[in-house]
Amino acid sequence: MSIFEKIELPNVKHIIAVASGKGGVGKSTVSTNLAVALSRQGFKVAIVDADIYGPSVPKMFGEEKAKPSGVEVDGKEKIVPIEKYGVKMNSIGFYFDQSKGLMWRGPVASGALQQLFEDTHWEDIDYMIIDYPPGTGDIQLTISQKVKPQGVIVVTTPQEMALADARRAINLFNTEPLTIPVLGIVENMSWFTPSIHPEEQYYIFGEGGGTKLAEETESELLGQLPLVAELGKAADNGMNVYLTNDTILAKKFDEIAIKVVEKLK
Repeated sequence: MSIFEKIELPNVKHIIAVASGKGGVGKSTVSTNLAVALSRQGFKVAIVDADIYGPSVPKMFGEEKAKPSGVEVDGKEKIVPIEKYGVKMNSIGFYFDQSKGLMWRGPVASGALQQLFEDTHWEDIDYMIIDYPPGTGDIQLTISQKVKPQGVIVVTTPQEMALADARRAINLFNTEPLTIPVLGIVENMSWFTPSIHPEEQYYIFGEGGGTKLAEETESELLGQLPLVAELGKAADNGMNVYLTNDTILAKKFDEIAIKVVEKLK
């Protein structure tokens, strides 16, 4: 296969990339909870963990020890994706010890990612979420050219350094030969509200950054997610926002999912 030849996923209706300009902004948290939100709305959902050097999807679904099985399909051996919370998933993290770093050069890493897409028996999928690595490097370019998502969601936090990196990511997707539409921006860690004072909001990382970025790039601000300690704890324990007591966050992910579905109609 040519490095630019498209990967065919005939049973997948919609492919959405979730990207960020830098690490640590909650991109994987948004990816996993958006996938669960879409599943809860009755769609058939898959997620591909494309963060090949730091895969986090297995942990966020509580499936670090899972090992995908195989099945023969049309005379070819295929991977059966792990499924949880109504979401089918595949990640390089299922095949390697995640406590050890992966030292792969670009072409080898790209080839491994290609297998996650092509060699998995996805069956019928309404929405496939691709959790991109942070940044704007070779992996992002390769996946974007081969899989060609219908749209990308960019995750950022309000502070200026994160916004500057998010701008670069948006510019990458808006540039030939990619030209992947930006579905919108999700601002994470927008404010902090103490549980004992639910009416108060503290803008620890600044205020209005996501709105400003959306206006600059002519994109939509899909949602603002508050900084909630319970969400981080849930992710560490393989849980999603719907398994916590935070109904505000759950509602926000429901709203983001509805907006994404509308944009892809």
